[in-house]
Amino acid sequence: MLGECHAHIIMNGKNYKEAVSLHKNKVDETVIHMHFQRWRELGITFVRDGGDALGVSGRAKELAPEYGIDYRTPIFAIHKKGHYGGIVGHAFTDWGEYEGLIQRAKREGADFIKIMISGIMSFDAFGVLSEEGVSGEEIREMIHIVHEEGMKVMAHGNGDKTVRAALTAGVDTLEHGNYLEQDTLMLLADSNTIWVPTLAPTGNLLGCGRFPDEQVKQILDRQMEAVDYAFAKGARLGLGSDSGAYLVPHGQGLLDEYEWMKRAVGQEHEAELRQRLKKSEEWIRKEMKR
Repeated sequence: MLGECHAHIIMNGKNYKEAVSLHKNKVDETVIHMHFQRWRELGITFVRDGGDALGVSGRAKELAPEYGIDYRTPIFAIHKKGHYGGIVGHAFTDWGEYEGLIQRAKREGADFIKIMISGIMSFDAFGVLSEEGVSGEEIREMIHIVHEEGMKVMAHGNGDKTVRAALTAGVDTLEHGNYLEQDTLMLLADSNTIWVPTLAPTGNLLGCGRFPDEQVKQILDRQMEAVDYAFAKGARLGLGSDSGAYLVPHGQGLLDEYEWMKRAVGQEHEAELRQRLKKSEEWIRKEMKR
């Protein structure tokens, strides 16, 4: 079974606020065990988390060996104050604070650093993000500082301009990456960056009634076309479902993501897709650890 390269063990796939409330006073290990059990049942032995602000993924890293799971985490994500990211981490206001958060993550056992450089999708309207994100200059400096510390970078990013800045800075893995133009996809294909396009959080919304299906399908189709194009151009793709997100349950979310990926590139390319996904996973296992 392929590994899960983008998860959020603090989330439950149903209700974010409800899931987080379980850990407000103390990490609730019961739900951690439940999620690990599900991954083990499905033969998922590698999980890369996206971190959280309450220490849940840090504790999960300590418990993972009980399940034979190789679990990686940034402990928490880092975002610029006033921008998106508080949902999974901590904010900085200047470069001194940013470097301080990197050092804190390292002390707490981070395997890599996760940065937040843009907003999230609006499923009510095509082409709209909750915010454009930080400037290209800031993105390049964020990535540069982490690399100077000898760490790899996992970046949450959407929007063409934002992602292009991350790619030119040498980001190690790009998460989500919605609304990329062809020239940026070509830049991606020519780079060493692994793209984890997380199709399941969009695809699994179809028919649920929470958002207009017409808009959801338009967003999904655009992302699947981008994945198909990037695949054809030889881009490095990674399999990660954003499990824990709404309607993306741990375990099943990865199976869903794989099905969406196969649809994107065409069933006839499954063997090559699987080989390339496995190769990306192997790189992440080898390089994104301390």
